[in-house]
Amino acid sequence: MCIRDRYYPGCSLSGTAKEFDLSLKEVLKYLDTDLLEINDWCCCGASSAHSASHLLSVALPARNLILAKEQGMKEIVAPCAACFNRLKVAQHELQNDEHIRINTEELLDTKYSDGINVLNLISLFQQIGLEKIKSNAKVDFSKLNVACYYGCLLVRPHDILKFDDPENPTTMEEVVKATGAKPVDWNFKVECCGAAHSIAHTEIVENLSMKILDDAINYKANVIVVACPMCHSNLDMRQKNIIKHNPGRNKIPILYLSQLIGLSLGLDHKKLGLDLHFIDTAPLIASLSENEVAV
Repeated sequence: MCIRDRYYPGCSLSGTAKEFDLSLKEVLKYLDTDLLEINDWCCCGASSAHSASHLLSVALPARNLILAKEQGMKEIVAPCAACFNRLKVAQHELQNDEHIRINTEELLDTKYSDGINVLNLISLFQQIGLEKIKSNAKVDFSKLNVACYYGCLLVRPHDILKFDDPENPTTMEEVVKATGAKPVDWNFKVECCGAAHSIAHTEIVENLSMKILDDAINYKANVIVVACPMCHSNLDMRQKNIIKHNPGRNKIPILYLSQLIGLSLGLDHKKLGLDLHFIDTAPLIASLSENEVAV
């Protein structure tokens, strides 16, 4: 089994988005790849630290980068888009702002040095190889229309993240194509869902999420695929309320990219955590199971 460099799950994948963690590990195990967690990792501060303390918003992800370096790592995988964003932004600030670097080192009582490459979920699958996903697919996805939703944090700020096109990214679509599914060309794939405002400003989040859901459905998507726990939470958990307040709308399942890949590989849906969603994924799973390819 090929062992990749250290895995940074972050708080969400250890709790509210455990289906993301479950599905990723199941898929990677099937693809003969393993991930080892950074020892003693901590929260990166995503969604809250930057609002309370700029120093803390840098120091928290910096601690994880320092730990990875101390443990001999050259690369870490951060599947959560928010974690990926915070780690990359912290790297940028530590490299370009001497004042923040000195204060961070004083707070953490250790020195920071560069040298860690941070991968997001899409980059990881690109590195493993799209052909490997394609050649291992066991379910016919040719009739499955997928809306790839990047949200804000995977592609912005572009001058720091330097990942894909911030206005019209296509890397997730390439991964989806490897499963045999058809990505739809739609308008809201980089629009904000409201992210961490879900509790304090629920009505705003529901309105933003409704527009995203409606556009995906209008473009004939059967499913929306994400790589961010906050996006998944808003689009999945808030969907029933959106329909309640706006009758007549259709439901659409929200899957993590790793779950979609897992289904294409013929993996058990419960091991992928697909029974943990608010919007029932059973109809989608049933329609796909009829198309299993004999191998």
